[in-house]
Amino acid sequence: MIPTEAELADALTTAARAAVTDLFRDNPGHTFYYVTLTTPGEAFGPALSAWSHEALAQRPDADDVRYSYADSPFSIVGEEHLKPVREMFAARPEVFDIADDDASEAEFELRLRAMETALRRLADEGLFGVGEARANVLVLVEVVPDDEDNVARARRLNPAGPALDAWLAYWG
Repeated sequence: MIPTEAELADALTTAARAAVTDLFRDNPGHTFYYVTLTTPGEAFGPALSAWSHEALAQRPDADDVRYSYADSPFSIVGEEHLKPVREMFAARPEVFDIADDDASEAEFELRLRAMETALRRLADEGLFGVGEARANVLVLVEVVPDDEDNVARARRLNPAGPALDAWLAYWG
C-alpha cells in the first residue's frame, strides 16, 4: 500500500518529535539554533541534522559551516526514529522514475509538504521553543544541494526574528 501525504506527515511528525526530543535531552549543555530535515533532489525520506552554538564555537571554520548540515557533529541524528519513515517514502513512486514531468513534480512537492507539515506541527507544539526562544531556532526543510525553494520553506516555517534573519543574510 502506498502511504498518503497525510500518513507521511503523521509518521514524520512522530519520528521527528522523538529524534529532536532525544537530541535535546542527550545534549543538555547545548543551545540549538538550527534544526533541519534534509533530502536530496530525489526527495527521498529525510535525515535530521542540527547545530548548537556550543558545537559551532569549537570550529575554526565556524563562518563556513554555520548552516552546513553535513559538517555538524549532530549530522544525521535520530536514525532509529527516521528509518521507518524513509521506508514509507520509498514505498511511493520515485520522483525521477515518473515519466510525466507534471506528475514527477507533484510527487516531489507532496514529499516536501509532508516534511514541512511535520516540522510546522512540532513548532506549533513548542518543541523548538516559544516566543523569543523560538525566534532563535531556525527550523528548515532543505533540498540539498541548494534548492531555490529552500528560502520559501524557511519563511513559512519560521517566525520573523534573529534566526531566520541570520540565515537569510548568510545565503544572501
